[in-house]
Amino acid sequence: MSLTLDLSGRLAVVTGGTRGVGAGIARAFLRAGADVAICARRPPDAPVAAAGRTARFHPVDLRDPPAVRDFFGRLAAAHGRLDCLVNNAGGTPHRLLADAGPDRHARVLDLNLTAPLTASLAAYEVMRGRPAGGCILMIGSVSGTRPSPGTAAYGAAKAGLDNLARSMAVEWAPEVRVNTVVLGMVHTERAALHYGDEAGVAAVGATVPLGRLAAPAEVGDACVFLASDRAAYLTGASLLVHGGGERPAFLAAATVNRPTAPSAAKEK
Repeated sequence: MSLTLDLSGRLAVVTGGTRGVGAGIARAFLRAGADVAICARRPPDAPVAAAGRTARFHPVDLRDPPAVRDFFGRLAAAHGRLDCLVNNAGGTPHRLLADAGPDRHARVLDLNLTAPLTASLAAYEVMRGRPAGGCILMIGSVSGTRPSPGTAAYGAAKAGLDNLARSMAVEWAPEVRVNTVVLGMVHTERAALHYGDEAGVAAVGATVPLGRLAAPAEVGDACVFLASDRAAYLTGASLLVHGGGERPAFLAAATVNRPTAPSAAKEK
């Protein structure tokens, strides 16, 4: 029995959907039949397309609440519906806490926590009055579940995002479902900035139990599932898409002399 995830006739918004993980998510929704709107400050280098269909780009600064509200209002007027919002936009440079002032760290929090809240509030106003309700997905990170040296403000924002989603899920049920997709490392076109050349990417991937980094399309497939009717009873949940997580460092450092099994002769 096949699992069919058909989102035909539905409208999905993917923030930061112009490249990387966001583009992978947008393409997955296009393949599932959804109409897709992507938004960011700058347009994509090339159209984001899949299955002979193309996502429509809208220039929006997600840190500008009036602009965000206007964007969702225009979408609702043009389409008469909004079925799914994927809060994907975010990111951070590598910066130790003591190497920058609070204003720079606050900008990271603004993009990765406040902006998704702003977009979710605007989307909720469109979704809440519809019989079918809607679905909001937060793109989280394992950085929000463990220490995140060099990206501490980002990790704090992602931890807050997961908690925010759980509260939204309670407050907005049953009309709107809210879930978080918690990502590990993903092989995007910008992976070299974080992990080096292909040898570096492979070496980093080898630390993951599944032996590699995720592909953006795999993140997209997880999002399509959570947006589909097959996930109708999932809300307030965190779906880990991290290939098994990280092998504990102490396992590599430990030296344990384990006794060998006795031979059959000695057992007798």
